[in-house]
Amino acid sequence: MKKFLVFITKIILVIVLSAAVLDVVYTAIYLRSAKRNKIEYVINSKNKSFDVVFLGSSRTQNHMVAKLFNEKGIKAYNFGMSGSKLEETALLLKLMLERNYKIKNIILDVDLNLNSNAHSDGVRAMYMPYLHCSSTIRNHYKTIKGYNKLLYIPFYRYIENDTKIGFREMFFSLVGKKSNALDNFGYFPLRGEGKNMSYDLSDYAPKRNIAYEEIKSICQKNKIHLIAISTPMCQECDSDAYFNSIKSVYPEVYNYENKVTEDKYFSSCGHMNVEGATLFTNLILNDFIHNKFNP
Repeated sequence: MKKFLVFITKIILVIVLSAAVLDVVYTAIYLRSAKRNKIEYVINSKNKSFDVVFLGSSRTQNHMVAKLFNEKGIKAYNFGMSGSKLEETALLLKLMLERNYKIKNIILDVDLNLNSNAHSDGVRAMYMPYLHCSSTIRNHYKTIKGYNKLLYIPFYRYIENDTKIGFREMFFSLVGKKSNALDNFGYFPLRGEGKNMSYDLSDYAPKRNIAYEEIKSICQKNKIHLIAISTPMCQECDSDAYFNSIKSVYPEVYNYENKVTEDKYFSSCGHMNVEGATLFTNLILNDFIHNKFNP
């Protein structure tokens, strides 16, 4: 029995030590990578300066052609991330400021994310490699379910989020394989015209959003001009009631929902194609240049 217990103890020690070593190795690799996604780009950079930063979900990533701003001499970058909720967007902004980013204006797409205070498991997972390295990330997530396991059990956060930060993604980071997330100043173009497009937002209702309130507070504290907007939906989307009611919750949000409507400008009902995004971005750019968004 004693030999058995000793054997089991050795097995446990080997497992724990292996997990600890793997945790250190994976984390070290992610800390040296800045080519795979926008989170690691921010984590591994500092002292950047921007006239305009675009933040939000895929409806930012696919709608805001930052190149058009840069061509006008307005230094801009699209940090929108597919699937991101305002909670993850708030953390990305915190990390930018932690790394001494200088930002004059933020254009934030809030529209559909005001429907709830939800978070994105997929985007949250991409912050996990840096949990031990950033007090900002730890403080942001210290109240989430399972936080202690993520923080204190070696390699647990990589196992828990294997599809996003597991071996495959670690290997691509190790060999320096570049993704397209950082191309086109962060804008991701969609091609083609969607078919049978319709979407029902009748069950949606904008609400007070904790993360949006936090973003507003951060911007005010750091003297960043925050421009909150809603972006277009396709013509057959039952969305007017939802977007119009945003004003009753947050009067400062600029409503662009009906500025581009024709189906030929959409790749899907909620995402514009290149032609639509170019048209829409030029509308925003023109309003920006002509000081419609007064500080």
